[in-house]
Amino acid sequence: MKITSRAARLRPATAAAVALAASASLFAATAPAQAASNAVPTYEVKVNLTTAALDSSHAPLAAVKSAFGITGSAKARSYAYFDTGALDLNGQGWDARLRHKSGSSFEETYKMRFPVSNGDINGALTTANAAGFDSSDTNYDAEVDWGYSKQTLSFSNEKSHSASGYSGTALPASSTGLGWLVADIPGKLQDWKSKGWGKTTLQASRQHGPVTSQVWGGAWEVSDDASIEVVPVVSASGSGTEYITELSFKTDNYNDAAKLHADAISVADSHGWLYKGDILKTGLILDRY
Repeated sequence: MKITSRAARLRPATAAAVALAASASLFAATAPAQAASNAVPTYEVKVNLTTAALDSSHAPLAAVKSAFGITGSAKARSYAYFDTGALDLNGQGWDARLRHKSGSSFEETYKMRFPVSNGDINGALTTANAAGFDSSDTNYDAEVDWGYSKQTLSFSNEKSHSASGYSGTALPASSTGLGWLVADIPGKLQDWKSKGWGKTTLQASRQHGPVTSQVWGGAWEVSDDASIEVVPVVSASGSGTEYITELSFKTDNYNDAAKLHADAISVADSHGWLYKGDILKTGLILDRY
């Protein structure tokens, strides 16, 4: 894979961190004296695997599935992100995604990300609290994504749209999908930075993608929600395809997440399957489509 060389072209995390800090300061200045407590996150461990973990059809090897408790058959999902050409939403930490799993309604996801510095999850939660993401807002689910060497705190607002008339994992025309996302935009994104900024920015966005991935499920150690997702993305050169393989485990407990993280890396590394870096699928799709 050519992920490492491409990473230099992705938006630097520090720029987003500066923008987030500025937004948090603005909210902190006008926040009530008695703010709600910090949100309590769940955890998702995400470890990338190399192409050595895949067979010739780009499915996980039987040995890989056995090593990580993956027992389910492959299920397809298609998704796309919506942002401006300059990635203005992503530059503020926001992502807007439309996803379709076979047999399900469309999923509209609005996600805000906060960087976690040096493992200080509580610090990131406090920053998010100052920006209005706290335990009192039940419209957002807090989660810490724990990759190979970095962590990111995210708050997701999930909405749905009927998939009547659409078969399989088909997505609507990009203009239709964008219209749905604009119509359902949550208040925090709509008025981020300034009144109406988010809605105006989303209206000026275009589709990035779509991609259709294959996902295999199972359970491993303390996680009953384990999966391997293989995502085909256009290569950095613009021609050809690269296959991004993500091994993930969900849990509600920090200590369980820490053990899953350490054990998954150890097992993958011992078999020569481990990609020693962090690959953000969202960033790749936004950047390459």
